[in-house]
Amino acid sequence: MTTATGTAHRYERESVEFARTFAFLDAVYAIALTLLVVNIDPPEASAWRNLSTLLASGLGWQLLGFGISFAVIAVFWRTNHRIVAGFSAITPSTITANLVAIAFVVLIPFSTQGVSDVELADEPLTVTVYALNISAAVLAQAAVFFVARHDGVLRDPLPRRADTVKFIDTLTTPIVFLASIPVAYLVGTDWARYTWALLIVIGPLSGRWAARRIARIRASAASHPAGRDVD
Repeated sequence: MTTATGTAHRYERESVEFARTFAFLDAVYAIALTLLVVNIDPPEASAWRNLSTLLASGLGWQLLGFGISFAVIAVFWRTNHRIVAGFSAITPSTITANLVAIAFVVLIPFSTQGVSDVELADEPLTVTVYALNISAAVLAQAAVFFVARHDGVLRDPLPRRADTVKFIDTLTTPIVFLASIPVAYLVGTDWARYTWALLIVIGPLSGRWAARRIARIRASAASHPAGRDVD
């Protein structure tokens, strides 16, 4: 069903428009993942003599860049899937917010080319472009959730304090990536890339902290229903 209030339209979850929108978005994420392989240059025939010469040809560095960006885009898709699963409907604003988010996601194959090219490995600008790309994509995807909340299309909205906690948890990724930029210029690009590995530790820790805080906030809201929207 499609409803309208003034010029703002609302497409219910069971509508064709809802299904078409998110089928399109899923397809874009799939295309972004596929485009990553374009950054892998086929090695010359002589490089296939053994594994060491194959990796020394630059293929190893390219495969590492491919693996990192594949995981990053897959996480973006899973996050988008989780956000959309909580929608009761979509609006023009949520569609626009999603388009902005995927605009940064489809740039990832481009920025990956810089960090995965062995000839550019020592250029701090490659780290800068990649870090800015990922950070912008994370923030744009977070904006999708807040636009949906503003438009009232979340099926089970949390107290606002819980949204703040989730946003703080989300910020761990851009903080780590943005911190790698000065590291690239001051210490070196290898160390800058090593800082990205901090997310393996910081991410789960931040996630557990956020989960505990949100659980307490939900429990408090349940015991004081009148203050749910105020918190």
